[in-house]
Amino acid sequence: MEKLGLNEIREKYLSFFESKGHLRLPSFSLVPQNDKSLLLINAGMAPLKPYFTGQETPPRKRVTTCQKCIRTPDIERVGKTARHGTYFEMLGNFSFGDYFKNDATSWAWEFCTEVLKLPVDRLWVSIYEEDDEAFEIWTKKVGVSPDRIVRMGKEDNFWEIGQGPCGPCSELYFDRGEEAGCGKPDCKVGCECDRFVEFWNLVFTQFDKDENGNYNRLAHPNIDTGMGLERIACIMQGVQNLFEVDTVRNIMAKVSEFASVKYGEGEQSDVSLRVITDHIRSTTFMIGDGVKIANEGRGYVLKRLLRRAARHGKLLGINEPFLYKVCETVIEENKNAYPELVAKKDYIKKTIELEEISFNRTVDEGMAILDGYVNELKKEGKNILSGENAFKLSDTYGFPIDLTVEILEEKGIGVDVEGFEKNVEIQRTRSRDAIKNADVLGWKDEMLEKFQNVEKGEFVGYETLECDSKITGIFYDNDFHNNAEEGMNVTLVVSKTPFYGEGGGQVGDTGVITTDNAKIVVADAKKMRDGRIILACFVESGSIEVNEACHCKVDASRRKNIQANHSATHILQKALRMVVGDHVEQAGSFVNDERLRFDFSHYEAVTPSQLEEVEKIVNEKIFEALTVECKEMPLEEAKKLGAMALFGEKYGDVVRVVTMGDFSVEFCGGTHVSNTSNVGIFKILSESGIAAGTRRIEATTGLGVLKVLNEKEKIINDTANVLKANANDIAQKAESLAEELKAVKGELTKLKNEAAKSGVDDVINNASEVNGVKVATAKLENTEIDALRTMGDGIKDKLQSGVAVLVSSSDDKVTIFVTATKDVVEKGVHCGNIVKEAAVLVGGRGGGRPDFAQAGGKDKAGIDNAIKKALEIIASQIK
Repeated sequence: MEKLGLNEIREKYLSFFESKGHLRLPSFSLVPQNDKSLLLINAGMAPLKPYFTGQETPPRKRVTTCQKCIRTPDIERVGKTARHGTYFEMLGNFSFGDYFKNDATSWAWEFCTEVLKLPVDRLWVSIYEEDDEAFEIWTKKVGVSPDRIVRMGKEDNFWEIGQGPCGPCSELYFDRGEEAGCGKPDCKVGCECDRFVEFWNLVFTQFDKDENGNYNRLAHPNIDTGMGLERIACIMQGVQNLFEVDTVRNIMAKVSEFASVKYGEGEQSDVSLRVITDHIRSTTFMIGDGVKIANEGRGYVLKRLLRRAARHGKLLGINEPFLYKVCETVIEENKNAYPELVAKKDYIKKTIELEEISFNRTVDEGMAILDGYVNELKKEGKNILSGENAFKLSDTYGFPIDLTVEILEEKGIGVDVEGFEKNVEIQRTRSRDAIKNADVLGWKDEMLEKFQNVEKGEFVGYETLECDSKITGIFYDNDFHNNAEEGMNVTLVVSKTPFYGEGGGQVGDTGVITTDNAKIVVADAKKMRDGRIILACFVESGSIEVNEACHCKVDASRRKNIQANHSATHILQKALRMVVGDHVEQAGSFVNDERLRFDFSHYEAVTPSQLEEVEKIVNEKIFEALTVECKEMPLEEAKKLGAMALFGEKYGDVVRVVTMGDFSVEFCGGTHVSNTSNVGIFKILSESGIAAGTRRIEATTGLGVLKVLNEKEKIINDTANVLKANANDIAQKAESLAEELKAVKGELTKLKNEAAKSGVDDVINNASEVNGVKVATAKLENTEIDALRTMGDGIKDKLQSGVAVLVSSSDDKVTIFVTATKDVVEKGVHCGNIVKEAAVLVGGRGGGRPDFAQAGGKDKAGIDNAIKKALEIIASQIK
């Protein structure tokens, strides 16, 4: 058989099934769409479930894919063995009620023997023990020798998950030869050894299991096959495991280059090389598919993988960020199959680099604390770390619990994981209790369900801002009523409404509803999950009844401002992609009549010059007076136009597409201006970070800009009055005052330093001796770090040999400064390690060199214990 590279095998497979009438689909995202049962896509058929269940119509009845997959249940085993990995690709060909066993088996055999040219005498087939139909097809139609077919039980060769579609499986095995086997006389297909490798599973979904356990024949059976790309690559390349496959091996070679360690030189280094190689594959693809680092969900999986890889880098002696450089090799090896990695390369690299930097900032301190916990456990004769301390490591130092477990496992120490989980739940409860209910209308899901039996009504707000209608539902006091009186707060449903219901980031409309004898103020409008719109109202005068005719009128001025801000949001997104990069994707938005808020994926602050350029582009497009068109069209047609999907929108077969000239094309259900010139003018108010990898821009348009300018002008004039200067001269005046203040501060610092020097003798007189070394300690108040350094140097000069431990406190801050003479350092004293542990007792952190170090904290109550701890550490350090 011919030796083929992983990328060659993928292309051969997909091309082969295209020749059999299959539609080649690109890999779906690792992030499941509309499937809450999965955190990440973990199988080739997972994204296709809606087609198998009939929820959606497939684009063709025959489909073939190579699907990116991630599985993490055995993450702690990755690296320790060469078999385990978190990232893999799954080749698959699928039939949705089209071909069945005859074609599935014959094409599988054809691909294996004629395309891959696998030796027939090395191939074996397994079938479900009761599937005589499959046996007949394999032997009589495909031509496989009966003695090469093995019947296996339900556990191995029947696919089912509870009730629903299920069926027997047929698997293809490759015999790697006796030398790869266990040597037992009964070694055969199904043996746990490495001789017979299962590489392709054909699932014949032909039954529907009912609630009574009966297997009923499906009228239109399906085919679902899966072949692990890395596994078949191992076979084709004659290697033992996935880490020796060409593309994966190249990634490991790059890791080895950074570590100056070769694979195979040592068991421990091999473990670390495998961990890093696997995890950087997973994380590169996860970030490329939009997963962001977080403390829960798939974002936590990403964080966990990156930090585990970074830690193994440290075990290999790599003490600087390097994973973000290794990911370049991952992208290079996969660029042809996954070109989106190249487009998002800078974003992926920066995301990884920032997380490495973040981890490096905390890992050393966390390790020092963990080492302290270990020493305490040893002194107490215990071998289980408490859940409380494990939680503190996670919450304060960013140590994922699994990393703590893994590190301590290497030391033969366990972790009270159950206690850790209890502490996590306590924190979650606190967070939930701290969140106040902001839903002033009391529109909860439970209440909204009650509207399902009311006429849905028609939305006409795209075409008009007022219309005649009829009141079809009056809701208050948690129930429906036939009427409502003056002065009551109610929720109304009408047969026809121009009021836009809150959705897609756009707030709901306000306005008035009038009847022959009543006026109702509409305070808000909300869109329910099924699209119906309900109105929060106040009956200002008169009374209303169900089925009463009414006239609805939207507040036109407010809607106009909302539309301007919404249209500006579309232009802003395109401008950001032009200036910041194509990796920018919407992560949330909010649009009202005063301003707009746009959240987007980006790894660092947008620079002032970039913001200026973005603002310029948006205003240019406003002044170009681009025509804005809103059209409904089939989803596939919209995709062909290159329309971008917006956050928070769910799309059916027919979608609404908003185009602004030839500049912007987006899916959107909101309301917009008819021409970009109607936006008026655009001004960015702020740019900030709201989460790792997510930035936020707030801006305003039209009269909102004028309002901001007036507010700024008032601030300038008020400041000029305070400074007693002309408004045009306030910058010069402020600079002059800053220089004066600087000079005063310098004089004050000089006086404090002199005061600190005068206190040196008192501190020395109270010095103690620890294991033959003089240690001077002092508790001070309102003494800044420069003064502490001056005092420390003075103490060292007078002691000539010794250590100074100085702690100063103010209203909200504790500062620790430790310094030592050269001879004492040579005896083993390390000031950096002293402050690391002492700082914990004042609720802070810090570090430094062997001869001096500093730390900060907030807990003044812990000062005495911190000084005591410092003395204990000094005693333990002296040789």
